[in-house]
Amino acid sequence: METHNENVEIILRHFPGLTPWQLEAYGRLQELYSDWNAKINVISRADMGNLYTRHVLHSLAIAAFLGPLEPGTEILDLGTGGGFPGIPLAIFYPRCRFHLVDRIGKKIRVVADIAQNLGLANVTTQHGDDGECRRRFDYVVSRAVMSLPDLVRVSMRHLAPAPSPRGRHAPGLVCLKGNVLAGEADGLGRPFAITPVADYFDEPFFETKEIVYVPLTS
Repeated sequence: METHNENVEIILRHFPGLTPWQLEAYGRLQELYSDWNAKINVISRADMGNLYTRHVLHSLAIAAFLGPLEPGTEILDLGTGGGFPGIPLAIFYPRCRFHLVDRIGKKIRVVADIAQNLGLANVTTQHGDDGECRRRFDYVVSRAVMSLPDLVRVSMRHLAPAPSPRGRHAPGLVCLKGNVLAGEADGLGRPFAITPVADYFDEPFFETKEIVYVPLTS
């Protein structure tokens, strides 16, 4: 089990430039999610003792991959569930805008409450499926909400080419997957790249985790 101080240290070890505000916000996640998890099953109760490794740090693998982003960059978290990867990323990128969408209303209520408690003015939420979101974004992020071909198909219609580069990677889908891509990647019909999360984080949990990047192509 991780203690409160170790929670923040896990993140700080990989991201040493975080501000005191960011560290405080990350530190509050344990209490906020524990309170909600006592009411509804937002996160597997078996995972609550490893919230920071399996959910917070895992979400931040996307930040490690994307690197710095221009202020005003807009990001859609598709199928956010309990707010992952969107909430940890919104803390990491306070000058970017995040829209978190999920079809399960009770989970979106949790996400909205946690964002409000943390003072995340850069987060908006929406209850519904992807077809009910009409906006376009610089990036779509997600964490294993559907098969890769379906996720790519859905994500591409939510992406708009940026008028100027937003970061080190062009607009596209950045998703977190387990090591199950051999069949999923077949027939995508577009370029993609797979980066092991272990390239950034050395915790054993990440040995089978991967980041999939599919750039928007015209």
